[in-house]
Amino acid sequence: MVSVQKDADATLTRHRSGGEPVLEVEDLKMYFPVKSSGLVRRTVGHVQAVDGVSFQVPAGGALGLVGESGCGKSTTGRLITRLHDPTSGAIRFEGTDLAKLSPRQMKPMRRDVQMIFQDPFSSLNPRHTVGAIVSSPLVTHDMVPKNKVLSRVQELLEVVGLNPEHYNRYPNEFSGGQRQRIGIARALALQPKLLVADEPVSALDVSIQAQVVNLLDDLQKEFGIAFLFIAHDLAVVRHFCPEVAVMYLGKIVEIADRETLYNRPHHPYTQALLSAVPDVRQAAVGGRRERIRIEGDVPSPINPPSGCRFRTRCPLAKEICARVEPPLMQIGRRHKVACHFPGELGKHPEEPVTARLLGVDDQGSPDPGGSPTDLGNPPGFADTWFDLDKRQMAGATSRSTTQDAG
Repeated sequence: MVSVQKDADATLTRHRSGGEPVLEVEDLKMYFPVKSSGLVRRTVGHVQAVDGVSFQVPAGGALGLVGESGCGKSTTGRLITRLHDPTSGAIRFEGTDLAKLSPRQMKPMRRDVQMIFQDPFSSLNPRHTVGAIVSSPLVTHDMVPKNKVLSRVQELLEVVGLNPEHYNRYPNEFSGGQRQRIGIARALALQPKLLVADEPVSALDVSIQAQVVNLLDDLQKEFGIAFLFIAHDLAVVRHFCPEVAVMYLGKIVEIADRETLYNRPHHPYTQALLSAVPDVRQAAVGGRRERIRIEGDVPSPINPPSGCRFRTRCPLAKEICARVEPPLMQIGRRHKVACHFPGELGKHPEEPVTARLLGVDDQGSPDPGGSPTDLGNPPGFADTWFDLDKRQMAGATSRSTTQDAG
């Protein structure tokens, strides 16, 4: 246990020494080919599972990735760990683009990027003991001498709250929560800098979920590990992640810091998701939050709608939504949204705020006198953003100047 703590202190110091994000994902895409039936199988289409996703994960921090089933969350996690090879885009881990590495070049990088899988039952080999499962990455990457593997495994089991003497048991002898702890111990074996947690508590009982989330929280503080936390449960994400990104049909529609996203969401899809979350504070004072019901089904990722992908279910959709895809533009210090009509619930504008920026009219047709603004889509947040109230670019510099002048 002492050696684990020393390694943790060294790792935490290393993470805090630099200000750069540990992970930058830029314009990441993953298209799965759809083959025809018959003797000669041709590609007849593509499932656009992930389509142009960009975000950052700070060193030692946590980013939550939420959305309904089929939106591409798990695929994004598997792309980052290179369990899938991306169609295009960049996955920069500490400056190294993982998307361009060969399997041989990727092997040493796997020491720093690990994954906790969603299903604690199928992610563990039932024919291997817990000791063999947890020691496998140690042996593969030659992390410790062979005569110290067993003691290291027992240390890791103790770190995740399991009995170190149970290393010789099989996965079927443990409960669901204990199996997930085994998976966490396996992921921690290589002392990673980034953990991709793919819905780590969704298959567990509610009473066990809190234990596992608190364990991950403690491990993050102790080891300084950065997390990409993928989940359905918005309450769990709010507790664990300082920043949250919302995905819909392969794209990020809103990303912001925790307080902004949960208290002042600007995208109608985010607002609908949050309306379904039970509000304990509101229940204590009486009353109930109005439930926003989204009509229709999620479109097929093989043939997504033109323009905005949420427009077929959005109550705000207009002609411009079908013609022009809304950019993921920054509207606050740490807030981005992809919508032509962004605004707080009940305060959405009547006219599209993006028309002038994109060089089109209110219907989405090209404006001969317009001059498009290059908004870009960098992984992180810029010092300037588009002020929705003033309909112009603003930023921290201009605000501080205004305050000094006053």
